[in-house]
Amino acid sequence: MAEVFPTGTVLFVGAGPGDPELITVKGFKALQQADVVVYAGSLVNPALLDACSEGCEIHDSAPLNLDQVLAILIAGCRAGKRVVRLHTGDPALYGAIQEQMEALDAAAVDYAVVPGVTATFAAAASLRQELTLPGVSQSLVLTRLAGRTPVPAAEELSRIAANGGTLCLYLSVGMMETLVAELLAGGHFTEKTPAAVVYRASWPDERIVEGTLANIAARVAAADIDRQALVLVGDVLAARRAGVPEKSKLYDPHFSHGYRRA
Repeated sequence: MAEVFPTGTVLFVGAGPGDPELITVKGFKALQQADVVVYAGSLVNPALLDACSEGCEIHDSAPLNLDQVLAILIAGCRAGKRVVRLHTGDPALYGAIQEQMEALDAAAVDYAVVPGVTATFAAAASLRQELTLPGVSQSLVLTRLAGRTPVPAAEELSRIAANGGTLCLYLSVGMMETLVAELLAGGHFTEKTPAAVVYRASWPDERIVEGTLANIAARVAAADIDRQALVLVGDVLAARRAGVPEKSKLYDPHFSHGYRRA
């Protein structure tokens, strides 16, 4: 097996959205070769830990604070071990890896990142929905409502919603009434705008709730979903029922490009 990373290094690995088969091949190999794994136990599928070797040292970061996590990472590297920090989804998105990398820089510890599949794309797959359709939406915004972690004023949801497009909101399903009010306040979306909530996308207990901005909050409350779910909003979600207004230029027989003449 080719070596994924050298000893004395931390590898931040995206575990994917939940289904253990949705981790990347490189991420899976990193788990197989790791001497130490620190995983986000509240979100990462523990089935992924089956890939670890018998002697691998495994730590659940859910009850740990930042300093405790860093102590494990740094000690492992200084002992000449291969260390994996296993994050849910893609570690670059709401993964809190920047503060960990800054601390590793200060400790002169080397590290690298293996990207992962974020839950947005698992949710789109479950909905069997393309998120960027010609003539409907060519933009996808990944964002969240302000909670205990604030959102910059320029990124308030009502401001972002004013531009339309396709929105996917993380860490916000527990505030559905506020979320809907902010989306409508932007002036572009209406109560007829379709919305979907995907709970634990790609997990065995995944659930999908669909509706419009007029009724999605009530339907989510009735389903008793208040965490670990994504909220998707935009006209692309109704395209299958309405019919795609425009076909892709890439496969249009009248469209020339570098590999095909019209």
